[in-house]
This record gives sequence, C-alpha cells and structure tokens, in this order.
Amino acid sequence: MKRREFVLKSSLLTTSILAPMSLSSCNNLPSKNKVGIQLYSLRDEMIKNPKETLTKVASFGYKYIEGYEGDLGLFWGMSNIEFKKYLDTLGLKMIASHCGDTNNLESFKTKCNQAAEVGIDYLICPWADGERSIAGFQQIAETFNKCGQIAKESGIKFAYHNHDYSFKKIEGVYLQDILMSGTDKNLVDFEMDIYWVVASGEDPKLWFDKYPGRFTHSHVKDYKELPNNKYESCTLGRGSIDFPSILAYGKEKGLKFFIVEQEAYTGTSQLESAKDNYNYMSALKV
Repeated sequence: MKRREFVLKSSLLTTSILAPMSLSSCNNLPSKNKVGIQLYSLRDEMIKNPKETLTKVASFGYKYIEGYEGDLGLFWGMSNIEFKKYLDTLGLKMIASHCGDTNNLESFKTKCNQAAEVGIDYLICPWADGERSIAGFQQIAETFNKCGQIAKESGIKFAYHNHDYSFKKIEGVYLQDILMSGTDKNLVDFEMDIYWVVASGEDPKLWFDKYPGRFTHSHVKDYKELPNNKYESCTLGRGSIDFPSILAYGKEKGLKFFIVEQEAYTGTSQLESAKDNYNYMSALKV
C-alpha cells in the first residue's frame, strides 16, 4: 500500500473536482489523438441491446470505440460487415478490440482477417493467460510475437493490455519487463491500463520513460480508495489519478489512443458514467 499511496498522493490532481490549473496543463495535447470507449464499460447495456447502446454512445459524442469479445463474439451477433455498416450509420469507428484466446493461433488469424476487412487497426490481448513466473511470461512473450506476426500479415497490429499482476516482481523481476523485453517492438505494442499500474503501486510516467514508443494505447480509468485497503474504478475526475499530467507525458513518449474504461459504478449507471467520462475527456482537449 505504501508505494501506491505515494503515487496517488504525489499526483497534482485530487479527488472529485478537476482543478482549473490541471485542465490548462492539458490544453497543449494535440487534437489528433483518438478518444474512445471500451465497450466493456457498458457490458450490461450491450448485452441487453447492442444497437441501442451504440446509438447512445454516439449521442454522447464518442467517435471511436474499442470492442471486446463476449458471448456474442467480436461483432455482437452480427457479421463483421454488418457491424461496420451499423457503426457507419452512427459515425462510429472501432479502432481496436480486445479478443480472447490468443493461444489459439488459427482462431486468432481468422479474427485478424475479419478485423482487417472492416478497418479495425488493432486486436489486443486483455489478459496474459499463463503461469505467473519468469519462465511462464517468457513463453507468453513468444506467443505474443507469433500473434504480432499473424496480425502484421493480415494488415493490422497486435497489442497487450495489462492488469496489476504484470507490474509486480517475481524473483526480483517485473513480469511486465519480461513481456516488453521479450517481444519484438515491430510486432507487439502495449496498451497501458493506467488504473492498474497505479493500483500496483507503480508510476505510469516511469514506465513511459522506460519504454518510449511501446505504449501506444491507454485505458483511462480513475482510482477510488475504499476502506480496508480496497479500491475500485470510478468516473473520471472523481478519483485520485492525475490524468492531465500523465496523459500529456505519455503523449511525449508515443501514446496515441485514449480509451475510457470503467468497471465499478457506485452511485451511477453505466450510461451516465460513459457520458460523464466523455465530458471529462473533452474538457482535457485531447
């Protein structure tokens, strides 16, 4: 807890109100960066009615989405072509999607081809499925290189999304270091979930410094402390993470995509949070 408390308390931005000074510090962020939403943030709504939920997402102002693979697949029970056509009517573009079971390379190749056919730029592994050991993560890195090569041959790119476990040490070594040093930078990018980096007690800026150009995507998800050393995600600006500073710094180190994500909804709904999160990001002028 001590390392995490240090990271949080050293932030320039505190709990629920975004300070005007912090807002102005982000005005220099170039507008070319893409702000999207991870559809897992709206998982309950998507399961009930994906088309209606996507219509609401567009009405909030989002132009970009990042998908995930659930029971209805990457394209929510539609073909990839049908899904893209519906997004087109809403002015939405799926720039990336999380996908499951990257260990099945034949299945992954099919997904890459489907993604490429409708202009999805990235498929992203959301979870490192393997033994939490140095040898285990070396094997995962080898698999990621294979996925990156398959994605490249399909005309898209591959990336990995972290949780907190890869930012912990095993035998004095960060598992994240094993993944980053063991993968080809021309084949494998990384999506930094800033929330999980902070939750592990690490400083996102130091990791941007350590691997410039490798973290191309980010999950923008705020951190709220709870009693008994627990924590959860919350609506942006109501937590403790200094996003104006971190995102601006990340941009200097190659960060290109800002993807809103939220997993907990104490006192609010998934749709309300999605709207509030878009308004927060719009105020940052990213």
